[in-house]
Formats: sequence, C-alpha cells, structure tokens
Amino acid sequence: MAPTNGSLPSTGLIVSFGEMLIDFVPTVSGVSLAEAPGFLKAPGGAPANVAIAVTRLGGRAAFVGKLGDDEFGRMLAGILEQNGVAVDGVLFDQGARTALAFVTLRADGEREFMFYRNPSADMLLTPAELDLDLIRSAKIFHYGSISLIVEPCRSAHLKAMEVAKAAGALLSYDPNLRLPLWPSAEEARTQIMSIWDQAEVIKVSDNELEFLTGSDRIDDESALSLWHPNLKLLLVTLGEKGCRYYTKSFRGSVDGFHVKTVDTTGAGDSFVGALLCKMVDDRSVIEDEAKLKGVLKFANACGAITTTKKGAIPALPTESEALIVLKGE
Repeated sequence: MAPTNGSLPSTGLIVSFGEMLIDFVPTVSGVSLAEAPGFLKAPGGAPANVAIAVTRLGGRAAFVGKLGDDEFGRMLAGILEQNGVAVDGVLFDQGARTALAFVTLRADGEREFMFYRNPSADMLLTPAELDLDLIRSAKIFHYGSISLIVEPCRSAHLKAMEVAKAAGALLSYDPNLRLPLWPSAEEARTQIMSIWDQAEVIKVSDNELEFLTGSDRIDDESALSLWHPNLKLLLVTLGEKGCRYYTKSFRGSVDGFHVKTVDTTGAGDSFVGALLCKMVDDRSVIEDEAKLKGVLKFANACGAITTTKKGAIPALPTESEALIVLKGE
C-alpha cells in the first residue's frame, strides 16, 4: 500500500517507463526450475518496481507501459494503483499477453531467468500511444534497456526520452541487463550503449559494469571508462558491499548493510527508487558529497531490506522501515 507514515509526498513527479510482468519465484531456493515444487507469484518488472519503490517512500510516481488485457495485466495495474502509482500512462493490449518470468533462486539468493514474452504486450507499445502530457510533467524520467530490444517499443522508448528531455526532466537509466531476452550479447551491448550518452544519472551493477566494459575489474578506471560529458552521476552497486559513486567533482564509496539475503530480485530497483525520491526535489544532492553519501546510505538500506523477502514489490520498504535499519547499524 501507499505510505502511511505521515511524511508528505515530494512535489516532483518521477515517471518510470518500460515493462511490468509477473515473476514466478520458486518456493524452495537452490533448485532448478524443473525441480521446484511450486512457485510464488510476484509482480515485478524493473521500471514498475522503481515506481512503487518511490511511492512506498512517500514520493510521487507514474508508470508508462503496456500490459496484456488479461487477468495478470489487470492485476498488475491494480497493484500500481494500490501503491499510489499513477496509471494514466498504462495501456492494455487485447492481442498479446502480459509477460511472465520464471526466476530460479540459487542458494545465495542470486537469480537466473526464463522469460515468456513472444511477444508480450509491453513489447508492442507504439510512439503514438504515449501519454506525452504525462511524460512532460516528469521531473525525473527513468527507464531501462529491455524496452530497446524490439520495435515498436524501442521507438516508443526513444520518443518518450526525447519528449521528457525537451521538457526539462532529468534522465535516469538503469540498464537492468537480462541477456536471455537479447538476440546476442553483442546486440545487448550495442543497444544498451546506443542511448548511453543521453542519460544524466546511470546506475549499473558490478556484473553490468563487467559486461559493458569487457573487463573483469570492478575499479574506478573501469567505471570511468563509461563516463560521458552529459553525465552528472554514475553509480556502481556492489551488492552487500554497498556502492561506488562518481560525479564531475568527486568520487567515493558507501558501505552496504549485512542482512540475511533471501532473494535479490528488486534490490537494485529499490536502491534507484530511494535515490530518485531523495533527488527529485533537490538536485544539489549531486553536487554536495556529504549529502550524496547520506542519500546513498539510505538507498543501500532500502536495497538491503528488499533482499530479505521473496519477490520485488512485496519486499520494497517504507521510509520508516529504512530508517530503522539506518538507526540500528
């Protein structure tokens, strides 16, 4: 549900663009999909996770994307609404199903994916279907890379970015690499990088850093090879080790929180939602290192909490839950 902790919502709207789907998570960790005795149905999709992460923390968010005109699609739209996310930009396709993903949880909580989307409704969003007024109202426009894989969604993605940028929105990019969805690793790298120099805030995981740079080193030199002139903030998340941050003026790291990890699904989205929620009305965060470190500590706490439950959206924390973790470190 939407936050009830008494905090006032931030005034700036964060619009999240892309896919929303159903994750089916095994009831038992450390087994293959074939060996799993059952699955827990969990709503997910990185851009939708980010939108709900924002509203759970007291912020304002809207989701733009396409769902199947089926029971799963209607359920997902309902979950967005229940969590206070604006659904003006959500469409339903009668000719395609809502995407499904089966997620194998290894014993360490890390994941492997099997997707059902041939095509799924999210892939069929067209530029003409975009709610341009909603996109223009965004202070931050957030997106991933899955919407770049095929047309017409790729063109819709590019159009939405163009409109948001022209209206003065800060562009936030989390590639959210899912190699099984791409025709090849080379195509994934090419398309992810095709919009790289337009984003002003970019978050990559340590694994994505290795993939995009072709290097097995997780260090400053590797990270800064991804820097571009329009970029204001580059973040590399390191799981329980926290994150590293890079701006035009300074760089550093913020430690993570040690928790009992059950499922890492949604941890990065929770981190991004927390960051954007704290930045949307105060862009000076990017220029003030002490302030940025405080925000990233909060984001790390939100990410850590999300790993303690199965599924992404059910595990996203409220601000009061994150503050308890911060106070108890």
